Amino acid sequence: MQNTSCAADFLLHEPSKLRTISNLIDGKFVETSENLVSVNPATGEEWLNLPRSKAAEMDKAVEAADRAFPAWSATSVQHRSRLLNKVADIVEANLEEFARLESKDQGKPIYLAKTIDIPRCVHNFRFFATAILHHTNPSVIQKEPVEAVNYVKSDPIGVAGLISPWNLPLYLLSFKLAPALACGNTVVCKPSEITSATAWVLMHAFVEAGFPAGVVNMVIGTGPEAGEPLVTDPRVPVISFTGSTVIGKKIASLAAPLNKKVSLEMGGKNACIVYPSVDLDEVIPTITRSCFINQGEICLCSSRLYVHREIFDEFCSKLVEKAKEMTVGDPEENKTLGALVSDVHFKKVASYIDLAKEENCEILCGGVPSIEGKCSNGYFVSPTVVTNVKATSRLLNEEIFGPVVCVVPFDTRDEAIAKANAVPYGLSASIWSKNVDEIHATASALRVGTVWCNCWLVRELNMPFGGTKDSGMGREGAADSIHFFTEQKTICVKIN
Repeated sequence: MQNTSCAADFLLHEPSKLRTISNLIDGKFVETSENLVSVNPATGEEWLNLPRSKAAEMDKAVEAADRAFPAWSATSVQHRSRLLNKVADIVEANLEEFARLESKDQGKPIYLAKTIDIPRCVHNFRFFATAILHHTNPSVIQKEPVEAVNYVKSDPIGVAGLISPWNLPLYLLSFKLAPALACGNTVVCKPSEITSATAWVLMHAFVEAGFPAGVVNMVIGTGPEAGEPLVTDPRVPVISFTGSTVIGKKIASLAAPLNKKVSLEMGGKNACIVYPSVDLDEVIPTITRSCFINQGEICLCSSRLYVHREIFDEFCSKLVEKAKEMTVGDPEENKTLGALVSDVHFKKVASYIDLAKEENCEILCGGVPSIEGKCSNGYFVSPTVVTNVKATSRLLNEEIFGPVVCVVPFDTRDEAIAKANAVPYGLSASIWSKNVDEIHATASALRVGTVWCNCWLVRELNMPFGGTKDSGMGREGAADSIHFFTEQKTICVKIN
């Protein structure tokens, strides 16, 4: 089965029948002897069998990628660009099907997948297909101690191990695949075993686009059984990971003895600082979206809101009003929020709401809603706003990764900055103010990788993206991704 449209239809049709997907190894779709089962988060019902891959499957995939590397790395950037653009065209032609699958597999509303996830996947492939054509390296002519020409050559590294998360499955997988392949590496990717459906269909797009066997491989399985063999394989010199801080740190420790290049984009506990100069009616809609979109399952979502005491009560009132306007339910319907990704994650998020009650915090809205009909057993949490939270509470210091936010007052700029910096994470933050000095001074003092000022989630792929502290190491973006997926070599030629 090599047609992308047929692969998508295979999963979308006959929903009452459990479908089975497979790994892609050396250009062939290969099933495993053991399977894992994927659950539709909106209904709580099993809907997909997927491979339970282990070290043997990973070994075959790495072997295929290693074998394919010399020929692929020797291809021109123009050839690689054309193939990546073909993949983008195929995904775009099947956007509706990809969106429906992403919604069913991850729990997000279909509208969100159609407007954000799948278009961004297309954009990622086209962006890096173009970026690699225009990338230039420095050169220098030196006069002393001898006259020589120095120039830099960026060489592909080899087999790239790509491990992507469950919250933005296709979007974030493409953000790794596109630059790794554009730079001339072969890849073995391991999507999250919780959300592998669209990754499987994407592999059909690579085959359909004409990628040679072994250049792109996908192995589905758990972290311990499939991910760890990928990270520790000496034939895989570069690892790109997006996921939790706990797993990211383990990957770093496993990769360190092998001296691998590692990029880690990990958790976030992002601060949102609101100064009294803002027009609340103007900023509240975007701030609310930053808290709750995709059920709060975005590493960049605002989860700690620090609001100047002068406007604190009014802010809370307007935030709650806007949060209550958000509808929660069946992702196939026109709802603002869908279901959390799994029963395990639902219980984790719900436990923080229970903790808020135990600590006598004030819950202004939200909680676990009652959903009727086919989604009665789904994993839903309404937008939840909590105040009166102690600074030492786990609610303010741990990544919840769900639609639960804490709102805390502050009196001075220094206090807001200190509170924002007082967690182990440092991925992103947002600042809301009409005072330019206030914006620049605050942004400069925050220890995070990205600061949005009077906006949120505005991404420019030419800019470096990544975190500080427990939110990760390394940066992604046009120049940064190309630098990460290549080895820079200086060549010095003496001029006679």
